[in-house]
Amino acid sequence: MSGGASPPRVVVAMSGGVDSSVTAALLQEQGCDVIGVTMRLWDGPATGKGCCGVDDASDARRVADRLGIPFYALNYAEAFREKVVDNFVDEYLAGRTPNPCARCNQFIKFDRLLAQARDLGADYLATGHYARIDREGGRPRLRTGRDPAKDQSYFLAVTPAEQLGAIRFPVGDYGKDEVRRLAERYGLVTANKPESQDICFVGGSAAEFVAGHGTGPGLEPGEIVDRAGHVLGEHKGAAYYTVGQRRGLHLVAGRPMYVVEVDTGSNRVVVGEADEVFQRAMEVADLNWFAEPLPATGRSVAVKVRYAGKPVAARVAPLGENRARVVFDEPVRAVTPGQVAAFYDADEVLGGGWIAETAA
Repeated sequence: MSGGASPPRVVVAMSGGVDSSVTAALLQEQGCDVIGVTMRLWDGPATGKGCCGVDDASDARRVADRLGIPFYALNYAEAFREKVVDNFVDEYLAGRTPNPCARCNQFIKFDRLLAQARDLGADYLATGHYARIDREGGRPRLRTGRDPAKDQSYFLAVTPAEQLGAIRFPVGDYGKDEVRRLAERYGLVTANKPESQDICFVGGSAAEFVAGHGTGPGLEPGEIVDRAGHVLGEHKGAAYYTVGQRRGLHLVAGRPMYVVEVDTGSNRVVVGEADEVFQRAMEVADLNWFAEPLPATGRSVAVKVRYAGKPVAARVAPLGENRARVVFDEPVRAVTPGQVAAFYDADEVLGGGWIAETAA
């Protein structure tokens, strides 16, 4: 990357939303040489959601024009389909619940886009994520955003550890209201733009998308059974269900029942009572570790098993082949294979990985 006495060059991933718009403005105000880019990620039917639409790219360009910075549109649709969309479908068909936003960060933003930023002579790639990178000490540390309500560090836990030093998150020190006020001060058209929390390439429900893009036994009607194999009802397709789900089962069991296992191979949905939804342990695959290496005996951590969940106390120990076993101090509800496990020590993100399997 570039060096010398010139100001740092920063490529900003501009989605057309207020967060990435303010990211570009803050960096410019700090004296950085800012380049704006927007990524075309989805080449399928328009959804009107997320950061993949023509209007979003137009808003990003308008912000770049307002700031007077160079702006480029990059087409990553093929890579996005391969790494994110196809995985999304395959995971549902395998009975897991995918996390496309985390995969986009892992394989698109902080992999391919970061490589493109380097080609542009940039020192850093910046995004509008609500997280922070602490550069003091011997290594960069990923920390939670200062606003707990907006913290997005969970989605960043699988970002390749070796890339952390080349990433910046300027809005991580602000709350959402502060970011909107900054956007108004900078005169940005995105200041009051609503934010989307939907999956950008899914126009309807996830189940409808999977049914339209995949095939397999998990998309056909089948049996709902209990742990003992007793048939309790019929489902519309095992791939449409997720661990912990209660609604949509349409069972007459005399008590609440929850999905405890999804077996798309046999096209069965296994249900149980409330206490059967809790797990005491899990295995995590493709472990990505920012901190000092995990000791063979493991270490105590706090772990989040879903974005909206709270960190819970656990112990994580390496298993080899980039896997780890996590044992919770207390049983945790609806630990879902396919989701991210993010490990914390106070506000520091120690690392993360993909939940592979669970244990009661």
